[in-house]
Amino acid sequence: MSLYWDDTYEIAQALIQSHPEQDPLEVPFTTLLNWITELADFNDDPNGVSEAKLEAVQMAWYEEVTG
Repeated sequence: MSLYWDDTYEIAQALIQSHPEQDPLEVPFTTLLNWITELADFNDDPNGVSEAKLEAVQMAWYEEVTG
């Protein structure tokens, strides 16, 4: 399955798998960007990101781990 910037929930799930002990609110956007673009299934343009998209991923990740 390919991941694209609009796949907020799926990206959050992948980050939970790859960084299970990480508090999503402690991750700087620069690090978050790197982690997302390094995901094996990520196939979007790394330059096509915005702060709003990174924030949406971060919030989806946070909501998933805090339940």
